[in-house]
Amino acid sequence: MNIKGLDYNTEREKLILPEYGREVQQMVDIAVNLPTKEERQRCAETIVRVMEHMLPQNRNNADYKCKLWDHLAIISDFKLDIDYPYDVSKAKEISEKPKPLAYPMTKIKVRHYGHLLFESFELLKKMEPGKERDELARLTAEQMKRNLGQWSHGANNYDKVVDDIARFTDGIIQLDPRELQNARFNLPQPQQKSGGGSKGKRRRQNH
Repeated sequence: MNIKGLDYNTEREKLILPEYGREVQQMVDIAVNLPTKEERQRCAETIVRVMEHMLPQNRNNADYKCKLWDHLAIISDFKLDIDYPYDVSKAKEISEKPKPLAYPMTKIKVRHYGHLLFESFELLKKMEPGKERDELARLTAEQMKRNLGQWSHGANNYDKVVDDIARFTDGIIQLDPRELQNARFNLPQPQQKSGGGSKGKRRRQNH
């Protein structure tokens, strides 16, 4: 359907700051093209007042007014030649899109173990025999067991854990599945606030 005067948002120019709507964008475009600086200044101040009424929930913010003028500069694509009451030089940093983060492309041989466990395997291969390597091997094996359970490969499949840790460390780490099954890890316990428990006990006893 083609009706004169009727168009769709998809056919219109993209808004720079959509939260202010197309009317504000159009007012800013008019302000940019006014012939004198005095006219542009009066028009800009009027536009900022309109913007302020559109977002009243932000009035309690300390830098609210400054942000409005920043947004005005951004909407105008920094083409509005006026005397800004605030420094809007940092507005360009706001308007710039952040660079996309680089996604790690490291290939993992077995996905259910994840990248961190394979880092542990590499570290184990480089460590000298001793207590530290034995402790890291046990902690790595325990995490492997958890991962197997989360990926429905059997939470208590100690034989597979032993076989895999030996395979991925090039045979350097050899664990006994029976010892692994009976192992207890001394993980740090959360500290309780001093006096809290005893006060609670006294209150219950008094009641």
